[in-house]
Amino acid sequence: MDSVLLKNARLVGASDDSSPVSLLIVNGKFVETFTEDKNIAGATTIDAAGLRLLPGFIDVHNHGAVGVDVNVADTDGLLEIGAYLAKNGVTAWLPTLVPDSDENYVRVIAAIDKLMAIHSDKPVAQALGVHYEGVFASEKMCGALRPQYFRKFRDSSSDLVVSEDAGTTKPREITQNGVMSLPTLKKGVHMTTLAPEVEGSIDLIRELCRRDWIVSIGHTRADTETLNDAFAAGARHMTHFFNAMTGLHHREVGVAGWGLANKEVTFDMIADGIHVHPQMLEFACRTKSPEKVSLISDSVAPTGLGDGSYQLWGETITVEKGRTRNERGSIAGSVITMLDAVRQMRGLGFSDHEVSKMAAQNPAKLLGCFQERGSIEIGKRADLVGLDDEGNVKFTMIGGKVV
Repeated sequence: MDSVLLKNARLVGASDDSSPVSLLIVNGKFVETFTEDKNIAGATTIDAAGLRLLPGFIDVHNHGAVGVDVNVADTDGLLEIGAYLAKNGVTAWLPTLVPDSDENYVRVIAAIDKLMAIHSDKPVAQALGVHYEGVFASEKMCGALRPQYFRKFRDSSSDLVVSEDAGTTKPREITQNGVMSLPTLKKGVHMTTLAPEVEGSIDLIRELCRRDWIVSIGHTRADTETLNDAFAAGARHMTHFFNAMTGLHHREVGVAGWGLANKEVTFDMIADGIHVHPQMLEFACRTKSPEKVSLISDSVAPTGLGDGSYQLWGETITVEKGRTRNERGSIAGSVITMLDAVRQMRGLGFSDHEVSKMAAQNPAKLLGCFQERGSIEIGKRADLVGLDDEGNVKFTMIGGKVV
């Protein structure tokens, strides 16, 4: 039996109570909390005095880091990203793809499949699935995405088939001119960001939701009627809120206004202070409430490397003072981690309890894995991060192991 005893811990997430407790972890799961000082025979003891223990961060939108781009990564490269994320408090993530060729999709999905088969005993953030961003996007709201790879939904009549190339199950009908489908993983979460105004998208949303995909609205200029149709078809989330969508106006609701007004819609935000002004970050999160907002990094390969010029998605990306810019003048993702996003939100006055919801609980709920991740509760996976009062990571624990 593998057991760990965390003493003098201030637990964050389940409630606002931060009184020191001891936390017993057995075989990778939380099994008991107690206030009295006692030792557990055979347990590895860690003194967490002075630290706040938050549920491990979950990043549902991550394109890469430390020089590795998810779109071109092999399994070893994905492990490098996962190791970097773990050092920054992330315990789970969704490798996120920008629009690309059919052949490359097959290759990367095979690499993610292999990653998910071997990562459980490695000191890395655990990949939970894949996020296809912007395959069905509006060219008028493409941002840093590549329109030459955008698609339209053609047919919803066929059944699932097996791809012999990637060894994956995939929906044939998600095609460009009926040529090839989006490959899917052998297991795990499938998420996509799309624009509901693109031809066939409402039918596509309905079909993907039938197949248990998570459909998020983004890279869009859709009007209110179309957004309502997307919602009725099953789209319940919005990607990088305010970015790559129409904004608020007092005579025009806009995509952002629709998202704020629809009480059943959730959204995620890039909390770097660049994609969205800090005051607008606070406004959106307070208006929607921390119960309905997830933090994301939207990080790209240069994350962790500092300022400079980098080749990404077929063009040169510059990073200067933490701001990315492509050759077309668009922001091209971020170079932050979820830890940076957490610090940003704490600096805006959000409590540790509120931040833990946005960085862990809400992403877990979005991905459908809140029963085992996203909070420090008895019976759940022991995924957590220990932060000091300055917000620095002192240790990350994944599955009960300090990594």
